[in-house]
Amino acid sequence: MTNLRNYLAEERLEDGTEVRIRAIRREDQDAIREIFNNLDEESNYRRFFGPKRKLTEAELAHFTDLDFRRVVALAAIVQTAAGEELIAGGRFAAAGPACPGSAELAFTTDKRYRGRGLATLLLRHLAGIARELGLSRFEGDVLAENEPMLASLRRSGLPMHLEREGNVVHVTLAL
Repeated sequence: MTNLRNYLAEERLEDGTEVRIRAIRREDQDAIREIFNNLDEESNYRRFFGPKRKLTEAELAHFTDLDFRRVVALAAIVQTAAGEELIAGGRFAAAGPACPGSAELAFTTDKRYRGRGLATLLLRHLAGIARELGLSRFEGDVLAENEPMLASLRRSGLPMHLEREGNVVHVTLAL
């Protein structure tokens, strides 16, 4: 396996937008903060399961200072007139000895780029990395009302099992 800190792939969205998929870096903290600050109330609630006003410095470090063995995060980048712009991110964190082979999955997309297949694209790359690391499944909790995320997971083509408990759907994706 190559050094995941150097992970890089060129992709094209269905609408023709060229996107670079690369490993998250410590210097992405400002871009992550900006995406978070631009989340509308509904997206914030769907991502964090409740209102979250700001990201702390510790949380930003948690999102960007990764070991790329147990925790892997990728960024989707577009080139603009102003330079590189981070527009989405996806990550997984291995569950550990209590749940071997499993990793928790999460995504965030800049509101200007939602509905363009970025979560599905990032999931494809994360799934390939997870398989190479010996993982066999992704798991995560999604609010039942978060149909856009559930649709992205369905589009992945990965075998999916859903268990609903109240307003939360526990999703398992086989790798």
